[in-house]
Amino acid sequence: MTMKTQNELKKAVAHAALDYVSPGTVIGIGTGSTVNFFIDALAGRFGKGFSGAVSSSEATRARLEGHGIRVLDLNEVSSLSVYIDGADEITPDLCMIKGGGGALTREKIIAAVAKKFVCIADASKLAPRLGCFPLPLEVLPMARKHVERELARLGGAASLRGNFVTDNGNLILDVRDLQITNPRELETRLNQIAGIVCNGLFALRGADVLLLGEEDGVSVRTPQESA
Repeated sequence: MTMKTQNELKKAVAHAALDYVSPGTVIGIGTGSTVNFFIDALAGRFGKGFSGAVSSSEATRARLEGHGIRVLDLNEVSSLSVYIDGADEITPDLCMIKGGGGALTREKIIAAVAKKFVCIADASKLAPRLGCFPLPLEVLPMARKHVERELARLGGAASLRGNFVTDNGNLILDVRDLQITNPRELETRLNQIAGIVCNGLFALRGADVLLLGEEDGVSVRTPQESA
């Protein structure tokens, strides 16, 4: 039997996510390769008549507008029916590491506004515990060294993401060696370090639903079912 490619798994979850989109609504859309498949599928089903979307990055904005989909500023809407985005790593209780594409701050803001967060991911992203994927942090340039020292006190080794500036004009530090035994607690602790704009732990506001692309199809998981 031929094994499905990673892109085939991504396409499968992208198409499955369309079931969470209702015509006439405004939705939030994340950033990344799996999301790109979702945008293409969204345009194929709803076309240019789709009400609109709030984008988490300039790259996503460009892809949406390329399909003729209207992109709104988050300040123009009071709520979002759903937020569709991927994950770099996700646990069975639907806590995530995000930010591999550098859009974590806008992603976290949009996730906070959305009524429902649907994560779309292939099976390689599921992990029993967070931490194999380096944790991204968006950092103000002037605070880089201070933040690196504070992370070292937590046991983390931070490296600057080379030749990269976020859409907000900041830097990304990718942190390895952190022991993420309690993601919610660590997310809160990192939020207190001056100079960190946002950290890539999505635990205080994790996903409500995970659409996981597996060899035998797309499984639908929730925190309650996975606990």
